[in-house]
Amino acid sequence: MASRPVRAHPATYVALLIASGAIALPFFWMVLTSLKTGAEVMTFPPKWLPDAPQWSNYAAAWRAAPFGRFYLNSLMTATASTALQIGLGGLMAYAFAHVRFPAKGALLIMVLATMMIPDEMRLVPNYLTVTRLGWYDTYWALIIPPAAHAFPVFVLYQQFRMAPRDLLEAAQIDGAGHLRTLLQVVTPLSRPVLVAMTLFAFLGRWNDYLWPLVVTDRVAMRTLPIGLAYLRDMEAGSANWHLLMAATVIVVAPLLFAYALGQRWFVAGLTQGALKG
Repeated sequence: MASRPVRAHPATYVALLIASGAIALPFFWMVLTSLKTGAEVMTFPPKWLPDAPQWSNYAAAWRAAPFGRFYLNSLMTATASTALQIGLGGLMAYAFAHVRFPAKGALLIMVLATMMIPDEMRLVPNYLTVTRLGWYDTYWALIIPPAAHAFPVFVLYQQFRMAPRDLLEAAQIDGAGHLRTLLQVVTPLSRPVLVAMTLFAFLGRWNDYLWPLVVTDRVAMRTLPIGLAYLRDMEAGSANWHLLMAATVIVVAPLLFAYALGQRWFVAGLTQGALKG
């Protein structure tokens, strides 16, 4: 007998609608401001809609700073660091979940304990390590240190432990080693959680401001968050907030595109995590 769908109270939908509107309001204000003229931005009381959308603001913001270079740096470093973070996290999570080796429990606790250390406390040791390796103001500094993070290990460890024992034993009987079992058995079963973790990691790397600011010096090595601050400092005193908002829309657009591509898997991954919790 098919179960009937659970219907929420109408007040729940009203509350969700109000909360969604409150969350989306700053985004819509940013987009509308990016299409205004400088005079319209400074009007009081504020105008919501521009008299005529100024699509040229996006081209002007792109030319105001080397955003092409900033985009390349952010895309390359965020993609590489995310792939490395998820790859290393998956290997470590599988090892802790399904491989027997001495002191496994103690090592797992040590790895997970690093999540309690604030990033600001690791800033100086990581900076000294990067400089001694000769990586300062290079892509290695932007890619390697942020990839070492325990959060994917923690989440994927919980997920990998849920893999059916029968499938793992069948793969072992078939002659599959640990790497093949991870890639062909465990990973397909964990695809929603992997996509969710990938989006979280990419979002963190794309929006990272402090670490790229510390380990880079040349403008050609800067990333998009620093590029926005660079544009803000350039426009200080000129009240060109419409250009700054246009640049912000340019920065946010890839994140919305990435989320739209992985939305189904992202929601499924969060649902699995909630059910396990």
